[in-house]
Amino acid sequence: MYQQAHFKEDRPELIRELVDHFPLATLVLHSAQGLQANHLPMLWRGDALDGCLQGHIARANRIWQLPAADAAAEEASELPALAIFQAGDGYVSPSWYPSKRELGKVVPTWNYAVVHVHGRLRFIHDPAWLEGFLGTLTDRHEAQRAQPWHISDAPQDYRKAQYRAIVGLELQIERVEAKFKLSQNRSAADRAGVLAGLAEEGDARALQLRAWMQRQSTE
Repeated sequence: MYQQAHFKEDRPELIRELVDHFPLATLVLHSAQGLQANHLPMLWRGDALDGCLQGHIARANRIWQLPAADAAAEEASELPALAIFQAGDGYVSPSWYPSKRELGKVVPTWNYAVVHVHGRLRFIHDPAWLEGFLGTLTDRHEAQRAQPWHISDAPQDYRKAQYRAIVGLELQIERVEAKFKLSQNRSAADRAGVLAGLAEEGDARALQLRAWMQRQSTE
């Protein structure tokens, strides 16, 4: 990922927060058949920026049968993979910068925050692992509901049939990159102008981006 020093983010708490709040990953695999991309929610397990990402796919999604692109990965039954997570993003108008009125030397841009997690991917068929993972994943996303649904609410024979229709996956983390491009290269006045412009737009996307700009600058 192309990085500029003022956009590089290395604070574990912000990186983990982005992944926790926007868990739908774009999972890119490198196999002997080329690049493969899939979209699935993933759960980060471990401390700081270590550990692994876990998820699951339909068994009918044959990526779990893809041959590795190199002999070393093939021997280890693993595939090189990249999981991409993205928070709020949006267009930034030059008309929001006070410096436009002073100098006029401004152009539009696009603000965003992304996390790239690199590692090696393995596939898991163990029903006990799948049940434990799905229970944790479901509990995470049901936690704020008044009446949370638990995986045990479904009949056991039904759950077992569902487990046979999916394959687990685990990405062992080797490297994490994060880029929060949120107007850090602009003056305090211009950043305030962007925040005001996003607030005036007022739609959910603009307000989400505005919240991430505020979060980044207050840490």
